[in-house]
Amino acid sequence: MSLSLCFKQRDLKGGFYDAGDAIKFNFPASFAMTMLSWSVIEYSAKYEAAGELNHVREIIKWGSDFFLKTFNSSADSIDRLVSQVGDGDTSHGSATHNDHYCWMRPEDIDYPRPVTVCSSCSDLAAEMAASLAAASIVFKDNRAYSQKLVHGAKTLYAFARNQRGRYSAGVEAETFYNSTMYWDEFVWGGAWLYFATGNNTYLSLATHPKMAKHAGAFVGGPDYGVFSWDNKLTGAQVLLSRLRLFLSPGYPYEEMLASYHNQTGIIMCSYLPYFNSFNRTKGGLIQLNHGRPQPLQYVVNAAFLATLYSDYLDASDTPGWRCGPNFYTSNVLREFAQTQINYILGKNPRKMSYLVGFGNHYPKHVHHRGASIPKNKIKYNCKGGWKWRDSKKPNPNTVVGAMVAGPDRHDGFQDIRSNYNYTEPTIAGNAGLVAALVALSGDKDVGIDKNTIFSAVPPMFPNPPPPPAPWKP
Repeated sequence: MSLSLCFKQRDLKGGFYDAGDAIKFNFPASFAMTMLSWSVIEYSAKYEAAGELNHVREIIKWGSDFFLKTFNSSADSIDRLVSQVGDGDTSHGSATHNDHYCWMRPEDIDYPRPVTVCSSCSDLAAEMAASLAAASIVFKDNRAYSQKLVHGAKTLYAFARNQRGRYSAGVEAETFYNSTMYWDEFVWGGAWLYFATGNNTYLSLATHPKMAKHAGAFVGGPDYGVFSWDNKLTGAQVLLSRLRLFLSPGYPYEEMLASYHNQTGIIMCSYLPYFNSFNRTKGGLIQLNHGRPQPLQYVVNAAFLATLYSDYLDASDTPGWRCGPNFYTSNVLREFAQTQINYILGKNPRKMSYLVGFGNHYPKHVHHRGASIPKNKIKYNCKGGWKWRDSKKPNPNTVVGAMVAGPDRHDGFQDIRSNYNYTEPTIAGNAGLVAALVALSGDKDVGIDKNTIFSAVPPMFPNPPPPPAPWKP
């Protein structure tokens, strides 16, 4: 895609690298920030108890400030957006020096860093809108900054709706972070903008039957209920079920909200071991991506949603929900989440913690450039770092807290640096892990923050008129 002069000169410092490389993919990065913001909005007391609230707010602000640089965030309408910084195409044996061909510390990079700009990227723009809208609720204590985030979110969502298209169509991102559609982001972004603004227009969009149908809300299929950087539908349905459980806005939204709520119940049933929607490994890991590589990112997202929905049920004094003729208590969802997170933390056949630095036995050859190159004051050029990529020795630097891609469908794991399907951590996967861990942390009785997310939502029903003055004869 062509780059206009203004984007070539735009300051794109900041943001986050995607994984073990130095590419900034804004699609998974914005989803990661949305997940972190959602977890803070629901569980700020738990973050505070862990001493991590200021830290996670700093991370969200760093990501949000970068997103505001990727488009003209002061304008009411835009016609383009930065989708990616850097490139990694090594197909056809290409020896072009780029983020995947080279193995260098990020601070030593000396090769070109192309900027990819899109003009029809509804999925990316709506996800970034969701991200900024959610962050605006996190930072509602800073009115000027919160309003800046809301303005950017509104501009992005309008751009997403007006200039339709998939951000990854026909460009490099199709290989790495291909987006299958944009309708789920329309529902997800619309829901977050409603919570950030209280504007019913966004709720009308998020609950429009045609929008829901296009997003796949009623079709089922093998990937139904799998929440990820590509498909936000499940998250949107949980989020909108929250609205129905606590505010119950009624007509004209009730029919679709009831449908989303019902679908959420069905999805929660599908996570349980009593049903055969998804296989499990012999060690008990749910196979949400049906045995394909890099499973843990999907598992942590499901663990977060299950714990969150369990807390929604508890906070609304609902003891549980039905799966066909059977009734299950909310505790069953928390147990599902705990068993999956425990697997990741080492309760698995290999006794391997997939969280780097946690436990005694964790991956030592993580696919991560900065971690694998020693701090020795020697600058390794593009190919000079290959010896560290290919070294059989453990990484000299430990990426503490990074969750790697995970085991295969037989609970097997190869701790080999070049095999990114096992050993590479990603920003989207780690955001889901943080959300799941904070949701499960501390005392179950602490639960969610019921009201903060509704701060901008006006009263559903107007106050009744005052009683008439006392009658005097």
